[in-house]
Amino acid sequence: MHRISLNYVLGADAAPALVRNSLLDLLQAVSEEGSISAAARRLGLSYRHVWGELKRWDAEFGRALIHWEKGHAARLTDFGAKLLWAERQAQARLLPQIEALRANIERAFAVAFDESAHVLTFFASHDEALIALGEQARAQRLHLDIRFTGSVDAIRALNEGRCEMAGFHTRIQPAHGSLSQRTYKPLLQPGRNKLIGFARRTQGLIVARGNPLGLRTPHDLTRARVRFVNRALGSGSRVLLDELLAEAGIAPEAVRGHDSAEPSHAAVAHAVATGTADAGFGIEANARVRGLDFIPLVEENYFLACLKSSLEQPATQALLALLRMAEWQRRLAGLPGYAPMTSGEVLSMTRVLPWWRFRTPRVR
Repeated sequence: MHRISLNYVLGADAAPALVRNSLLDLLQAVSEEGSISAAARRLGLSYRHVWGELKRWDAEFGRALIHWEKGHAARLTDFGAKLLWAERQAQARLLPQIEALRANIERAFAVAFDESAHVLTFFASHDEALIALGEQARAQRLHLDIRFTGSVDAIRALNEGRCEMAGFHTRIQPAHGSLSQRTYKPLLQPGRNKLIGFARRTQGLIVARGNPLGLRTPHDLTRARVRFVNRALGSGSRVLLDELLAEAGIAPEAVRGHDSAEPSHAAVAHAVATGTADAGFGIEANARVRGLDFIPLVEENYFLACLKSSLEQPATQALLALLRMAEWQRRLAGLPGYAPMTSGEVLSMTRVLPWWRFRTPRVR
């Protein structure tokens, strides 16, 4: 049994939130380049260093990581390939937690290094644009302490005072009586909660490159041979998927894998990329970054919710200003499947989520 230790980098030019291991980076480079020398050049290391490190790890594990056949391309052994697969799977599954850990550490140091820095605590449904926003916010001395959770849990955390901002998403103009209404209406109160425009994004089926099974609609998920991977209960994506299934007259149990659960869009895409599943439901950005195909099914709005009482707080005002910046909106539009949506505007909840009806008093 091998133990795992973690560390982090502190500095102005610290890398994005990744838990890296030099051995796995070596294996990835060798696997993709097909030679030790090419892998060394790619990593900016000497051939001798890479060769020595691989031999050292062979001795550490007591088994070979690379096939060393003279005159042939270097390739991973079964053990090396499984080791690399395990690390990439862990990266995909734990991405939200890794990002939250980085944000927590950064928040602590933000106060130590800059007393005037703004800190805003988020509970939010996992979203690639929010990660990008956190990166851009740091340049504005605004630190977003983002903890990724399901949309339902995010709004509950807001109402219970455990965060200052909640991120959740719904279909554009969700219908009366829909699952979205039954899920979110009890948690949101006009007059107490306020919505801020953030982004419009597309959700759909994440499938293998070339879409070998020809999956196009929710009905295709009911085929006997199709293995589906789902999001966790309480996530906005699971609410949305169940709403689509209900509209199509499909019972959840008719979809093989509906009761499975992955914690993020990245983990869903990883399951498809590794062949564990044939399809998953998620966002386009995570499909594209892994070279997968994407079948769009529905557009949705991603909102940020806060309490009315916090709108005038300096940290919230700094966030609104950032969301309105043309530079941020250009970056958002560059993400696959995303577009700005009244970014930084405080919206009328009863207009964008038309579930409430208030009678106008009669004038006597």
